[in-house]
Amino acid sequence: MKGIIKHTLKKVTLELVYQVVDERTTELIQKIDEVKRKQEDDFRYLVQKIDNEIGSVRNEIGQLRTEIGALNQRIDTIIQMLMTLRTDQK
Repeated sequence: MKGIIKHTLKKVTLELVYQVVDERTTELIQKIDEVKRKQEDDFRYLVQKIDNEIGSVRNEIGQLRTEIGALNQRIDTIIQMLMTLRTDQK
């Protein structure tokens, strides 16, 4: 009789342990999935932010190129004016 009770108690205890392990495993898997989703969202956000910043930098570079082109034209005009003044003085 003691053996049957002992065996039954072990079986019930093991079943409870397995049940708790299953529940805990399910909880952990859910938490891991939540972390993965958050990381994916954060990654998408960062990629979008980087893309926006790159776009801004490209726009600024384009503006600088335009300004440099205008400055080069002014320099050419000044050089032409100086050449004209020089030839007029001779």
